[in-house]
Amino acid sequence: MSEAAPITRQDAVQALYSAIEEAAGLLEVPYARDDVLRVLDLYGGDLTQAQVAFRVATGARRAGELDCRFTVPQDIDPYRLALENGLLEKTDHPVAQLLADLRDNCPVDGYGIDFGVVGGFKKIWVVLPRTALQDVKKLAGLPSMPPSLGASLDFIARHGLGDTVGLLGIDYRNRTVNIYFGEPPAGGIAPESVRAMLREVDQAEPSEQMLRLGRRAFGVYVTLDWDSPVIERISFAVVTTDPASLPVELDERIGLFVRHVQDADPNTKFVYAVASQPDGEYYKLQAYYRWDSGVPEIMQLHEGALADPV
Repeated sequence: MSEAAPITRQDAVQALYSAIEEAAGLLEVPYARDDVLRVLDLYGGDLTQAQVAFRVATGARRAGELDCRFTVPQDIDPYRLALENGLLEKTDHPVAQLLADLRDNCPVDGYGIDFGVVGGFKKIWVVLPRTALQDVKKLAGLPSMPPSLGASLDFIARHGLGDTVGLLGIDYRNRTVNIYFGEPPAGGIAPESVRAMLREVDQAEPSEQMLRLGRRAFGVYVTLDWDSPVIERISFAVVTTDPASLPVELDERIGLFVRHVQDADPNTKFVYAVASQPDGEYYKLQAYYRWDSGVPEIMQLHEGALADPV
């Protein structure tokens, strides 16, 4: 029997597009086919091996969107590629310089991109080596980093969020940065700590759902922008093989998406996260279209997190 032909780049692009088409149809998210294929064609050079995930979120402002994110070849400049192909507009804002500053000052293990099937290109993910996590104080000193990171160092230390960073997400549309701490607090975050943190940065009082997730969180990350002197959002994430088993009530849209993903792959894993806001929290669910051994490294999952997931 002859060996099966290898999967080509175009095969991988078409397969991912078909998965996007199916999920978007289920969620009743209208989008332009050519816009999605343009992003996949531009960044899909390593799509046959890439880690790929979809994300949905709660709230009226996010209900009409489906996000797709995947790793991209390390030898490309994902920001320059977005500019040259009209996915982003050139700007003098510091967000435009942050990727270059990170690359010039830190070892980088890889990149990922994030786009909405409706909203288009959004984020670039910067993955730092697990063996060379970067000191949060060093990152705060980068000239293009939001000043609120430096102003929040005492807050981060007092609440034990972590000394090092393993992953950053640069959102070019909203001009924000996500900072993912490399060493999350052991045993999650106690309810009294969650309440104290949110109160200190003028966020809404957490719900019981948020407190329960904080207890089980494998990771915590903060969102910063260049206009506010304090942290804009704090998020807590759990990894699970079955979101229905979490001690929370799933939003109808998220529940629909979970059932769709599990029908396609009963063994898939999810990341479920809650994010604070001044006017209340919202929830995000990430499902993996392709999960492999590189995902725990990118997510900075501690040993055992997947052996006995939530």
